[in-house]
Amino acid sequence: EHHKYLYLYSSPQMLSPIPLHLQHRFAEQTFKIYVTMKKNFLFVILLVLLFGCSPVYAATVIKKVVPAFWWAGMKNPELQVLLYGEHIAFAEVSISSEDITLQEVVKLENPNYLIVYLNISEAAPQTFNMILKQGKKQTVIPYELKERKPDSSQIEGFNSSDVLYLIMPDRFANGDSSNDIISGMLEARVDRNDSFARHGGDFKGIEKHLDYIADLGVTSIWLNPIQENDMKEGSYHGYAITDYYQADRRFGNNEEFRNLVDQAHAKGMKVVMDMIFNHCGSENYLYKDMPSKDWFNFKGNYVQTSFKTATQLDPYASDYEKKIAVDGWFSQVMPDFNQRNRHVATYLIQSSIWWIEYAGINGIRQDTHPYADFDMMAHWCKAVNEEYPKFNIVGETWLGSNVLISYWQKDSKLTYPKNTYLPTVMDFPLMEHMNRAFDEETTDWNGGLCRLYEYLSQDIVFADPMNLLTFLDNHDTSRFYRSEADTKNLNRYKQALVFLLTTRGIPQIYYGTEILMAADKANGDGALRCDFPGGWQNDTHNYFDAANRTPLQNEAFSYLKKLLQWRKGNEVIAKGKLKHFAPSKGIYAYERKQGDKSVVVFLNGNDREQTIDLHPYQEILSTSSAHDLLTDKKIGKGFNTSEPWDIPFILLKKFTTTYIYPKYPSSYLAINQNNKVYTNLYFYSNQAKK
Repeated sequence: EHHKYLYLYSSPQMLSPIPLHLQHRFAEQTFKIYVTMKKNFLFVILLVLLFGCSPVYAATVIKKVVPAFWWAGMKNPELQVLLYGEHIAFAEVSISSEDITLQEVVKLENPNYLIVYLNISEAAPQTFNMILKQGKKQTVIPYELKERKPDSSQIEGFNSSDVLYLIMPDRFANGDSSNDIISGMLEARVDRNDSFARHGGDFKGIEKHLDYIADLGVTSIWLNPIQENDMKEGSYHGYAITDYYQADRRFGNNEEFRNLVDQAHAKGMKVVMDMIFNHCGSENYLYKDMPSKDWFNFKGNYVQTSFKTATQLDPYASDYEKKIAVDGWFSQVMPDFNQRNRHVATYLIQSSIWWIEYAGINGIRQDTHPYADFDMMAHWCKAVNEEYPKFNIVGETWLGSNVLISYWQKDSKLTYPKNTYLPTVMDFPLMEHMNRAFDEETTDWNGGLCRLYEYLSQDIVFADPMNLLTFLDNHDTSRFYRSEADTKNLNRYKQALVFLLTTRGIPQIYYGTEILMAADKANGDGALRCDFPGGWQNDTHNYFDAANRTPLQNEAFSYLKKLLQWRKGNEVIAKGKLKHFAPSKGIYAYERKQGDKSVVVFLNGNDREQTIDLHPYQEILSTSSAHDLLTDKKIGKGFNTSEPWDIPFILLKKFTTTYIYPKYPSSYLAINQNNKVYTNLYFYSNQAKK
């Protein structure tokens, strides 16, 4: 163990260890050597003694330069460059550039770090030198300021016109088996039979299936973290980052990730990158060799968080509860960053801007957003928005009520006079309601679809309801179907997807939903993140190919694809206002409207066939004829469109009808769904027949 020895040095390499119980003899032995050895050996000893007296000659190798490069012309004129190498803090720092100002050099507790702050407001694209001088030795570090791509500041973020497709890269597809195991990385195994191990999915695997994803109809891809997770185990999920500027090599390198983003863009899809500022992995060099103790909360010592982040807005919360929730660690192997340290804050903020500029990503999903320091996270959101005005960030706000998550959205009245500047928050409460609403009977007062109506009727608490990420499930929750047996009820799936894709917000779909993948969180997180069948060579089933899917899977896939392709580019859904009616006799009706175009949805929340009186809904019904979206058949032949909707209307049990206008200039579309078959409704003067 290193602390039990004293070392002799003539370079940064160890010559020999001297056990503590022999250290008292060291001076005497040195004197004897000095007297008796030959002249050339005496010179070596003198070098050793000189090195022991002064660290001047200790460091010539720079292990890290972070970020490795930057760009000229950024709106923020300040650039932080973190340098890591043995004993470099004893160096004097200068730069060779005439149009860059050396603003500040920070020396920390740990002599292995230097933080250099540069002012690049006047700098043109160039390569200049940072010069570290230690006595007579000099280390030259070339540093490049690149030229920005045209209009890089105008990167278009994801919004309510998009549908996100969430992918866990390790579990989607293996396109390059040569990177499954990387020599020198700590977790050196792939075992697809172990849900906690790596399985080998990578960037190439995703890239090879971009056509499949685009064909489905989604417009954005959200990837769980792709940055390096060089942890001893459990590294597959990506949430314990060990290098914020490097892609995990088992997925591919930085250039391959950028190429994946470019390929997605070429197919009309955006890319959202998952990031974590609250904590890192315990194998991160910043933790293993801390720049200073205040880089991490509790001086780098493990103290467990309570996970009760409602304390951030609880008017009655104790100081202890507030501190333990925010400063406590997510787990022992995930050290909690102290974002109140200005150097930590700048390091994290710059890392996100670097990925935006380098790879051209369209959005960031910030993990465990409420666990981090409020002021720092607000500063980060504002800094990103100032560089990229059209960019979007969604924060993981896993809290139990709409009031609690509304607190975290930009311009929330609950945070005034502060502001989070976080544009989008994740609507976990709506997810919980949707996972119950389509299983229950709906009354006029509670249960079933009443859950959705009552929850949406409280949207007044949100500063911007359209900027809520809505979802049925994700990588941390049970899937919408918890067992394969549950998937037999396809009606539940169809109703839920119609609601998800036509209500307010930004929908997100978890990979595999389209082929009815099922999993229960009670069986562990690994079960939620199963491999996509067909993503690996020699898989028994290849569900990327319709010919290999079951009839039920193909029905589910086709249904979702039809909805997604119709939703793509649909301004009524992207921007239209929402108007809804309180459930009556189990029927929940709502309209999305923009200008003279509208979408009208009827959901039957009961397991019985019903006849509806349409008089209460006259304000949302047009006198136009209709089309069935899924069959493209016209509905209403012979119906007098100059008259109001003055007829009864039949909805079958757990039945959905959606009248949709915008794709057809003078007509509506109807989505009709009944268990395993689609139903067309033909309108006559006094009745509706199925």
